[in-house]
Amino acid sequence: MALMAASTSSSSPSTKLPLSVYKYSSYSYSYVPENVLNDNPSDQSSRWSSDSNNPPQYLMLKLERPAIVESIKFGKYEKTHVCNLKKFKVYGGLTEDHLIEILDSGLKNDHIPESFPVRNTIDGNNFPCRYVKIMPIQAWGPSFNFSIWSVELHGVDDWHRVKACMNWYNTYREREAIRLCLKHFRQRHYMEAFQELSKKTKVSLEHPLLTELHDSLVLRGEYEKCEDVVRRACQEGLFDQYISQQDYKPIWTPIQPVSNNKEPHSDTRPGMRGGHQMCIDVNSETIYLFGGWDGNVDLADFWAYHVPTHEWSCLSKNAEEDGGPSARSCHKMCLDPERKQIFALGRYLDPSMRSATILKCDFYMYDIMSERWTLITDDTHSMGGPQLIFDHQMAIDTDQQTIYIFGGRVLASPTEAERNNQDQQFSGLFSFHVPTNTWTKLLDDCAQLRSRIGHSMLFHPVKRVLYIFAGQRAKEYLNDFLAYHVDTGTIEVVSDGTNKESCQAGFTQRATIDPDLNEIHVLSGLSRDKDKRDNVKNSFWVYEINRDKWSCIYKNENTGQQYWIKMQHIEPVPRFAHQLVYDHKRKKHYLFGGNPGKDSLPKMRLDDFWSLQLLRPSQKFLLRKCCFLIRKYHFLELACSDSCAAMSFLQTQVYGTIDKEDKEECEEFQLLTTNLFKAYAAGDTSLMEGETPEYFSQRTELFDKLASFFPETMTQPKGNLIDMIPIDG
Repeated sequence: MALMAASTSSSSPSTKLPLSVYKYSSYSYSYVPENVLNDNPSDQSSRWSSDSNNPPQYLMLKLERPAIVESIKFGKYEKTHVCNLKKFKVYGGLTEDHLIEILDSGLKNDHIPESFPVRNTIDGNNFPCRYVKIMPIQAWGPSFNFSIWSVELHGVDDWHRVKACMNWYNTYREREAIRLCLKHFRQRHYMEAFQELSKKTKVSLEHPLLTELHDSLVLRGEYEKCEDVVRRACQEGLFDQYISQQDYKPIWTPIQPVSNNKEPHSDTRPGMRGGHQMCIDVNSETIYLFGGWDGNVDLADFWAYHVPTHEWSCLSKNAEEDGGPSARSCHKMCLDPERKQIFALGRYLDPSMRSATILKCDFYMYDIMSERWTLITDDTHSMGGPQLIFDHQMAIDTDQQTIYIFGGRVLASPTEAERNNQDQQFSGLFSFHVPTNTWTKLLDDCAQLRSRIGHSMLFHPVKRVLYIFAGQRAKEYLNDFLAYHVDTGTIEVVSDGTNKESCQAGFTQRATIDPDLNEIHVLSGLSRDKDKRDNVKNSFWVYEINRDKWSCIYKNENTGQQYWIKMQHIEPVPRFAHQLVYDHKRKKHYLFGGNPGKDSLPKMRLDDFWSLQLLRPSQKFLLRKCCFLIRKYHFLELACSDSCAAMSFLQTQVYGTIDKEDKEECEEFQLLTTNLFKAYAAGDTSLMEGETPEYFSQRTELFDKLASFFPETMTQPKGNLIDMIPIDG
């Protein structure tokens, strides 16, 4: 085990920090001088290893002097190893007993060293560390102990910079200690001590608005004024941060398009299909749909749906007759909203239709303004692009006018497949530069980026990253999650697919991206657990890119036919081969068609049309919730002194704030009546120094609940003074 600690010039922005000692385990029973071993990734014994795989085990690193730690680098064995840290946390601070969490992450199970930036600021100011504690949580092997092969700490140890941080940090700790005292005094109603300490130190316990809330509620019991303060906070957007941290709730709405009077004798909407393609122009709020398979034949119709007017328009009954692509399914489309262009590539062909002359990958562009198709090429492979493929993925970088195509099965004639002695060939990663009409092969199908079908690929225009995940390769269902950085050509393994907490949305899932919220949304398809057509279930997942976190916000595993007949106007039946597009400006998804996977009806396809909104609690909802809380506690206080007044208040004021459709809230309201029989004799309600009557504790409890809706930077400290008092054995 080596702790890389070479001291270099402190003028470097990423200096290796010198370590003096290290020790490990929860009992710190080993204490060894630094630099006893050198980093040797080929030597199994060159590592720190814990006694067991049960936390708490830890490695404590001590710097020779305080420094600003900016990153930590972990070395690894020369190949994958079961003892590598799948999950770990890192803590830092000036003393062993007072450390804060600076990193929560995990290592990939490979031989490549990994570096992680660590938290080193509080309120925008750097804080120094003398001790760094690495706490393993989970190894890659479920029954194996933890191993760390080598560690490097990088940062700044220039004393002039560190000293300024030390001074600020000491001032910060002094201020936080005073705030804890202020919190303790106010909670115990030592108001003279509270006011004297505030005046002497000029330290604020919290934001003035919360102080006003506390004075109105806890000290004076002015519940109506308390509501006014909360209402003002809501109007000023102070609850927005809390709202952004709440789980989404999916709201499905069936769309019933209006008739198109311009073509009274034609069909007014697309028919049943799967394997079709959709794209959306978020600027004009128009959805485009082309082709698909209706259960019997491929389709070539081309449609536009205008969201504001709820109207479908048939742009072409047969696009081939208008100079566009022929009937097809399992193709892909993408749209450039700036230049009003739609691109279409690929298709599936039945083996009986495959011949050398027809196995060419045509590539079309539709100009929305002129309403004309253009054949870019009848054979992309001859221009350096992909061969004829299907079930691939396609995404566009609008700024650079570059289209990316990844994966998909390469179609070959039966004789060619036999000659090559292979059943399945997969396509790699290609780019097409629209202005120069140029194809570039970026990567072949390879171990770093395994090609596939039924996967998802999304482009983030700000981060300039292609996100690729899931899919199928031969009989293998994939659940890995990769990021391809288009400007550097580097591949990042976000997840290798072994984490059961990540998205389990199945094969042929549909995914969208919101670059503003830095979120990826995934609607499930076929289950990867069983290779059955009818194993389709509804689930919706959200991936928070910046937090590297998946959340399943919705799941419905019902499979009964009668259940889904009953639910047909509430949420869409489970399906695959459907299409989903997303308007990231208005935060709304649109779903059309697909295959419900009925073995009894193999040719059945769907033509239902849905919108989906992912909603978090609104400001109006949160304000009502706060008012309910305030009036509930007001009622509880009234019930202790005047049952009649409390009953009247419950029937009018409290009842007016409940959500009549919320079963739990209605039950909570009904249970409040039991408090009318718990009244105790009312006495002198004035508070003496140090006294904490029942209603004072209740008011403090309500204040803490209301304060939880405010940003943490505005509230009093989370900790409590008495929790810091050690208990001697």
